Amino acid sequence: MAQCPADAGTAVGAAPRLDPRAVAPESVRGLNVLETFVRSGHLERRLLELVRMRASQINGCAYCLDLHGRLATEAGEAPHRLFALPAWREAPFYSERERAALAWTEALTLIHEGHAPDDVYDEVRRHFDDRELVELTMAIVAINAWNRIAIAFREVPGRRPTEAATAGSDGPGREGGASSPPPAKARPGEAPLA
Repeated sequence: MAQCPADAGTAVGAAPRLDPRAVAPESVRGLNVLETFVRSGHLERRLLELVRMRASQINGCAYCLDLHGRLATEAGEAPHRLFALPAWREAPFYSERERAALAWTEALTLIHEGHAPDDVYDEVRRHFDDRELVELTMAIVAINAWNRIAIAFREVPGRRPTEAATAGSDGPGREGGASSPPPAKARPGEAPLA
């Protein structure tokens, strides 16, 4: 059976390598600032979790899939939408806005395949104002960085980094540490998400 490139060289139960937050806390400060910006913005929490899940699926990050799957359900996301996420183009469960965000997520996560094509950009622009598009793009940049950190250091799904390592940290994968994520935001005219 062929091995997925994301799985190459790793094995179930592989030991974590090290915790960069414990070794060099300043190494993730910039990402934490970026996460604070994204979470304080106008994007719906469920949308952000879908984007984080989709990028993590593409990158093969089990740690982030576990974490953001739990956070998405806590935010009220329906399990069937999470299960169908790899096939979002064929599934009828996603709004046009979500589809545009997921296409933008794939274009940026797989940047080598098309360098954020104009047609994908034009579609995401139809659904997001300037500020929201910056927030969405920064969320995608951040989750791709967190995926690479978690994969490089083999963070274990279901296990949180040590409290000492996460004190004051607020990036994804760290929400259960010293601080909790802010309450979900609803768009104008929507009921609260959580």
